Amino acid sequence: MTSSTISADARNTFESTIGGYTVGGRAHSLSAWFVLSLRLMMGWAFAYSGFTKIVAAEPFSAGGYLTNVAATNGNPLAGLFAWMGATPWFVEFANVAVPWGELLIGLGLLVGALVRLAAFFGALMMLMFYFGNWDIAHGVINGDFAYMLVFLAVAAFGAGRILGLDAYIENYDLGGQTLLERYPRLEYVLG
Repeated sequence: MTSSTISADARNTFESTIGGYTVGGRAHSLSAWFVLSLRLMMGWAFAYSGFTKIVAAEPFSAGGYLTNVAATNGNPLAGLFAWMGATPWFVEFANVAVPWGELLIGLGLLVGALVRLAAFFGALMMLMFYFGNWDIAHGVINGDFAYMLVFLAVAAFGAGRILGLDAYIENYDLGGQTLLERYPRLEYVLG
């Protein structure tokens, strides 16, 4: 792996085509630092949130949250949340998945390992929190939705390759081929 400095005249371009429409742009030379900052911020927030739930004096319980998602505010998934809150095995699953998921997502982002996988599950959690905390009195965009978009941006920009373990994992030598060359589908979980 080689290292280089980012110069003020670096041309960091990106482009994507979906449905026949192409969009593109040129990133600022400091963009990598901002992407790294987003990854570390979300990593710290999730790791801390999960850790404090795990070590709390009272065990974490998702049951109250799930059963109290109000149907009166027009939540389109109120029925799903009511089912989740009334289903004992799902409540037990959520009691483990939420704190440990937050911790593992956070640690993955902090060290830059399996970042796209961690960001996917972080975005999925934030989507569920978005619907669980449904309140469109001030518009459909709230903090949960914004955090979901941050997770998606972290994944899209390959933030694990910026001072993260994913850069090393992807380039691990397997007899003349990198891990990513031998297993190209790992691109969906690394980066």
